[in-house]
Amino acid sequence: MSRTVPTDAPSKRPDALPDEEARLRALGYEPVLARRMGGFGNFAISFSVISVLSGCMTLYGFGLGAGGPAVMLWGWAGVGLFVLCVGLALAEVTSAYPTSGALYYMADRLGGRRWGWYTGWLNLLGLLGAIAGIDYGAALFTGAFLHLQWGFAPTPGSTFLIFLAILLLHACLNLFGVRLVSVLNSISVWWHLAGVAVIVGALAIVPDRHQSADFVFTEFVNGTGWANPFYVAAIGLLLAQYTFSGYDASAHLSEETANASVAAARGIVRAIWVSWIAGFVLLAGLTFAIQDYAGTVNTETGVPPAQILLDALGTGGATALLLVVIVAQLFCGNAEVAAASRMVFAFSRDNALPASATWRKVSRRTQTPVPAVWLSVGAAAVIALPSLYSSTAYGAVTAINVIGITPAYAIPILLRLKAGRAFTPGPWSLGRWSRPVGWTAVGWVAVVTVLFCLPQKSPVTTGNMNYAVIALAVVLLLATVWWYAARRSYGTPTAYGSAQEEAEIAEGLV
Repeated sequence: MSRTVPTDAPSKRPDALPDEEARLRALGYEPVLARRMGGFGNFAISFSVISVLSGCMTLYGFGLGAGGPAVMLWGWAGVGLFVLCVGLALAEVTSAYPTSGALYYMADRLGGRRWGWYTGWLNLLGLLGAIAGIDYGAALFTGAFLHLQWGFAPTPGSTFLIFLAILLLHACLNLFGVRLVSVLNSISVWWHLAGVAVIVGALAIVPDRHQSADFVFTEFVNGTGWANPFYVAAIGLLLAQYTFSGYDASAHLSEETANASVAAARGIVRAIWVSWIAGFVLLAGLTFAIQDYAGTVNTETGVPPAQILLDALGTGGATALLLVVIVAQLFCGNAEVAAASRMVFAFSRDNALPASATWRKVSRRTQTPVPAVWLSVGAAAVIALPSLYSSTAYGAVTAINVIGITPAYAIPILLRLKAGRAFTPGPWSLGRWSRPVGWTAVGWVAVVTVLFCLPQKSPVTTGNMNYAVIALAVVLLLATVWWYAARRSYGTPTAYGSAQEEAEIAEGLV
């Protein structure tokens, strides 16, 4: 339901308003979340969600078979460059529309209600898939740690139980409010950077033997069953593209960030380029330290990076560094739950989800959307259920993240390009670079969206098929069906809300 503009609404441009609360009201929303996050905290949440110690480590085994070292290293460098273009273009639109709804709100304002509707559902699929992928990856590494420390033999069932425990932990941490989330994310930045330095330093100094530079940068390995090396290399880009996602977290936390119209945009861009450098160093350090390629791929721990650490550093060193990685992954998952819950809150605030009145409620004590937090972790648990019976389900879960969230990045960028001069930039703008960077971003997203709907193993069976395309189809079908049920009530506000609407929002505080 679109909200009307009062006749006495000021006609100021958003970037001329004196503060972010006034800017938010100009965009049509009454502030109900606590604005307690600074610029570094906003950067930290996107950096924590990207988490090179999560994405690079959990999909490293996938990369060993889908192109090997050459695709992992050069793929990381190339994908990082294109993702930086996506981030730059998205940051420009974020500066103009700094709301918790982020991508779908941008699409709605620039292209209309249906654009916003489908963007929101894609964004939600990607965010929930990201929680599942991150926390299930942390569960895998926890199982490997327990194996090294106490001889624990991980099974799909035990790994899933660990995964549920991690989800519960992240839900509880997010219920304490955004200030704790911000503190944890700030710690996470330094933990990640120090962790990469310690892991790479140990792998460079301790082992007596290292792989050659020729092996690290040119060795191509095909364990997918597909014969075409270009297809294999394209599929292998999933490692980098999956890791380079989730930086919209800065936008989703903008209603809780001071000077958000600048800080959120900077947070997106900074998180990408810092992760780009740190991830390349980490991948190179791991690959140089491989002692036995086949043994690493077929490790009993179930986690190839754990085998690299074990072969290179011994049980004690491997156990200690695995703990460093697990803590980083826990930071990452916690940040992703925060971002996803804000998306759920915002989408419900505009009546886009079933039972929206429940999910948009905010705690009076912590000013946190408590029901949205529980919905986020509950949905992530459901998404990861196929891992109980499919050995390749984790790759599909990560692909769900990519094909859900990546198109959602491109839609507001495309609509901003189509709007041309009708788009009013915020305080952070690309200026004359806006169009070339934007079109590069849209083209890249179109390519990777197709790539990650394709099967990753051959021959394709029910056990190894890519379920991501099914998840995408189900969500689009659900979004289409629900559109006809909710189209009369769904709508983003157009400007300053009326007193009645503000009272309705306030009633959501519990």
